[in-house]
Amino acid sequence: VSTQSTGSPATATLNTVTQGAAGARGNGGAFTEEFLQQHYDDFFEDIYVELEEKYGPVLELNVCENLGDHLIGNIYILFKSEEDAAKCVESLNNRWFDKKPIYAELSPVTDFREACCRQHETSECTRGGYCNFLHVKPCSRELRSKLGLENYGKGRNIKKKSSRNRSPGRSRRH
Repeated sequence: VSTQSTGSPATATLNTVTQGAAGARGNGGAFTEEFLQQHYDDFFEDIYVELEEKYGPVLELNVCENLGDHLIGNIYILFKSEEDAAKCVESLNNRWFDKKPIYAELSPVTDFREACCRQHETSECTRGGYCNFLHVKPCSRELRSKLGLENYGKGRNIKKKSSRNRSPGRSRRH
């Protein structure tokens, strides 16, 4: 993998990582929603912490819960720098998850607002898991707080931005 060093954000895409979670839902209702959310939160925390520790600052982490062949199992990670994304892709292409190889590649997408299904974010998508827009699975509010993430819409997990200092004497009007 070779990229030019611009210091700008870059996205790594991982495929086949979360396909097992989609299959668990079809288990005749044997798992409670609380169990599934805790299982997902454990997965999300593990991958988020490993990515940050090994490759660099993660600005955004989107885990797809779509069922269509071209989106199932995809995770989109926006790193602070192209170098970090390239390092992640190179390393993870030599890894396996749930007895399946991880396929990682760099993606030109750095803004996921247009790629995410707005109807899914409001629980109104009629296409379900086969929608061609991303259905991003949110982690729990407790985990977002623990990891220092804020929810940017339903399910779009991004790093908190530092707050700006306002000039003394100026206040925001509502």
